[in-house]
Amino acid sequence: MHLVVVVVPPVVWGCGAGHAPTLVGRCGTIAAMGQVAPPGGLTAFVLGGGGRLGAAEVGMLRALFDAGIRPDLLVGTSIGAVNGAVVACDPTPAAVDRLERLWRDVDSTGVFGGSIVDRIRQLAATRTSLHSDEPLRRLLRDVLERELIEDLPVRFQCVAACIETATARWFTHGPLVDAVLASCAVPGLLPVVEIDGFHYLDGGIVDSVPVQRAVSQGATTVHVLQVGRIEEPLRPPRLPHEVAMVAFEIARRSSFASAMEELPDGVDVHVLPTGGTAPRFGDLRQFRYRDFSDVAARIETARAATEEYLYDRGLVRT
Repeated sequence: MHLVVVVVPPVVWGCGAGHAPTLVGRCGTIAAMGQVAPPGGLTAFVLGGGGRLGAAEVGMLRALFDAGIRPDLLVGTSIGAVNGAVVACDPTPAAVDRLERLWRDVDSTGVFGGSIVDRIRQLAATRTSLHSDEPLRRLLRDVLERELIEDLPVRFQCVAACIETATARWFTHGPLVDAVLASCAVPGLLPVVEIDGFHYLDGGIVDSVPVQRAVSQGATTVHVLQVGRIEEPLRPPRLPHEVAMVAFEIARRSSFASAMEELPDGVDVHVLPTGGTAPRFGDLRQFRYRDFSDVAARIETARAATEEYLYDRGLVRT
């Protein structure tokens, strides 16, 4: 296994501005396990979850395409499923242009629109969600140019959490919009999505950065597009709202660290940097899920940081 990261002192994760997060290594242990990467030699883009912070993935996509790097496989979770699906419909720089316009104009889409009164009415009607998913469904129908996953010009998969089975459900065929909507069903914000009699919630619950899924599908080069949360060091909670945040982050990062440790020999993983645009740990601004005022800056910062990362490692093909 070739784990392409920046080494820091022995904490689980660490980073500096503009640098990728670091998994303090057990690479020797992994190699000794004698695992072999699946055949195929595919290049995969793995797009993680993260709500409005997902704008950073657009900048990373821009840098990857500018560097001449194209995906054979796109694997997405939550907002990463949205970004990934748009690229899967048209795996060219034009898709990144489309995504950037979408993110810059997201306030006008009404996805998380409505007054406080509207949200109270929605919550009273559903008892489980503050927003309807109809605006997001309409948006997805407008921007996704293919109806079925199996008709996409490049392989695409996204994940959602199945309530009835308490497992990850990977969507590899069927209606594209329904699959992406299920992967984006943020608990409390958007309604549960029903597909074929089963009910689904946000894919980030079961796999927030699905590296292992990409490897299991034959990827030997994996570019991880993440939103910056794993770049921020954790510390003990100091305020009531931080208790749940710490618990959730431990679960998220532990799962990701385990996935990285279990990589088979012969797989290169590049965890792309955001440039340090994620809110600091404990910053209440990260709960402002309707605030998209920093989208342009987040895209450009991630683009520049990823461009530098790719150039420094000799990965630029054009």
